[in-house]
Amino acid sequence: MFDFIKKLFTGNTVDYKELVKNGAQIIDVRTEVEFANGHIKNAKNIPLQKLAAEMKKLDLKKPIITCCASGMRSASAKGILKQNGFEAYNGGGWNTLQNKLNR
Repeated sequence: MFDFIKKLFTGNTVDYKELVKNGAQIIDVRTEVEFANGHIKNAKNIPLQKLAAEMKKLDLKKPIITCCASGMRSASAKGILKQNGFEAYNGGGWNTLQNKLNR
């Protein structure tokens, strides 16, 4: 009962750690300079403005977790990916996502 009430107010929570454990791809949509200044281990950098052109390099069979600096660009990237048939999740800011993955 408590879980139902929690989901009612917080929405469905995504277990990012479990997604990665099961093969999800992490796509960081920040600029190359931002990515070079710090990123999640094994994340792939595809800046948002290049995502449409680079999408063919992604595995359609694996879920994708997008991240950026604050969650705005990654939300846009999630939308683009979902429109193109990918299972995509917005991981938000890369630091926040990294903390969720390290718990």
